[in-house]
Amino acid sequence: MIKVGPAGSSGLGNLKGVLRVAEMGLDCMEVEFTYGVRMDIKAAQAVGQLAKEKGVLLSVHAPYYINLASEEKEKLSASKKRILESCQRAHHLGACNVTFHAGFYQTRTAEETYARIKKAMVGLQKQIARRRWQVTLCPEITGKPSQFGSLEELLYLKKDIGCGITVDFSHLYARHQGTVDYERVLKKLPQKFHAHFSGIEYGPKGEKKHIRTTKKFFEPLARQLVKCNPDITIISESPKPYEDALMMKKTLQNLLQEQKRTI
Repeated sequence: MIKVGPAGSSGLGNLKGVLRVAEMGLDCMEVEFTYGVRMDIKAAQAVGQLAKEKGVLLSVHAPYYINLASEEKEKLSASKKRILESCQRAHHLGACNVTFHAGFYQTRTAEETYARIKKAMVGLQKQIARRRWQVTLCPEITGKPSQFGSLEELLYLKKDIGCGITVDFSHLYARHQGTVDYERVLKKLPQKFHAHFSGIEYGPKGEKKHIRTTKKFFEPLARQLVKCNPDITIISESPKPYEDALMMKKTLQNLLQEQKRTI
């Protein structure tokens, strides 16, 4: 089952965002805590209840200011706090997947960075289990080689500590300068995972910014998704997330119908 929906509420607020998702026939929505966790528990419960009634699957994106590889105690502590606050709200939203950018290499080797992030995440997992929050930490594939978060690193981390991952296909595209074999990538992935997609601008250093998603850009991935039919949620992170999520869903539906006609 491939579920498609937008990132954020496009300024509507989360309750109205959920209603719009349902009205448009979309399947899911990512609640964005981009610049901080500014949602109280009561509000999270209300949004979660409405989403459940409307059959909209929720996920959460933790704040951007996170670096679990930081050697500065204050920054590391603040990063963990932001993730735990996101997890708490996700639990009350009924959102399983909590997405975040895990950290940066800076002056460290890839191995040192991995070790620091792994240690921090194991500690977070213990706190989540202690609080009985029904959430999964899903570090995201990042769009720049200077950031921790290659596909290989995250798959190894998933195997190592049992976390989830967020497969941002547009970040993968930018990270590898537009050379992505989606068939090969999907064969490496588990059958069930959380994903992001949008159009993207990139340069020699990787991702520059997200842009509108065109059907032409999405179709190569869509064809491979229809072929292997994974159990995923794919979130549109374009500047027009609702409109582009709808285009993505229609593209997938058309390809599924096309596939059935050829069988």
